[in-house]
Amino acid sequence: MYAEIARNRRNSWLLVVVVSAVLLLLGWALGEYWGNSWFGVGLAVAVAVVTSLVSFFGGGSIILTMSRAKKIEKKDAPQLFNVVEELSIAAGLPMPAVYLIDDTAPNAFATGRDPEHAAVAITSGLLEKLTRDELQGVMAHELSHVRNRDILFSMMVGIMVGSIVLLSDFFMRSFLWGGGRRRKSGGKDGGNAIFAVVAILLAIVAPIFAKLLQLAVSRQREYLADASAVQLTRYPAGLAGALRKISGDREVLEAANRATQHLYIVNPIKPFEKRAKSLFSTHPPIEERIERIMSM
Repeated sequence: MYAEIARNRRNSWLLVVVVSAVLLLLGWALGEYWGNSWFGVGLAVAVAVVTSLVSFFGGGSIILTMSRAKKIEKKDAPQLFNVVEELSIAAGLPMPAVYLIDDTAPNAFATGRDPEHAAVAITSGLLEKLTRDELQGVMAHELSHVRNRDILFSMMVGIMVGSIVLLSDFFMRSFLWGGGRRRKSGGKDGGNAIFAVVAILLAIVAPIFAKLLQLAVSRQREYLADASAVQLTRYPAGLAGALRKISGDREVLEAANRATQHLYIVNPIKPFEKRAKSLFSTHPPIEERIERIMSM
């Protein structure tokens, strides 16, 4: 288990390095097209730094606000707080802030930049529909994301992928509207055309490549969080039962969207779940997760 957690962290850092390299390469290519490669690299770094600072210090709050989550106290949900307190002690983590989303669809997620600033959010539907053992399995899964530092890496990679998309979108709009400054390499139209093609290809391919890398690592994190949760609770049937109920529920989680879907324990965007083996899926197939959990 500890080897898996260490490998998860190595893969996460590797992902950060690769996505950063893609971002810089994209900035360089766009800069070449605009006439100054350093301007493109500087713009890419500036976009990444600004969005990183905003997200690092305010990302958790933004996600909770987007999800319509309200902070609650122990008197509002005593059983939930007891479960989270027990698991936090078992995992050696500080007690996270607890948020409730007023929605009948069962689901939950964790966010924050580190264990000291972590928060777990669950829907009212989850509280109503799960047994205590199942609730414990879900909370153990979310606290495992906190302990494994998945919440930080998910945020960092999400920021950089978002920066790549933002930069690509900015370039494509300037290209289509004819506002981009053309490269002046000796006044040769051939050079301009080559860099234009390279920049356009990178603007199209880079966001897709970065997103695929992000999703591949995200799916592995879900498997690891499931295994870590079972290690915490010593009761695989609890988490397995929760996954069956959440994935089989027909309610639609109104507060979820494509920007936050990867955070939830089960993908709340139902049509995407049916294509769970797709490269573009944020989560591994539920059947495989349950099979792995019950084999422990």
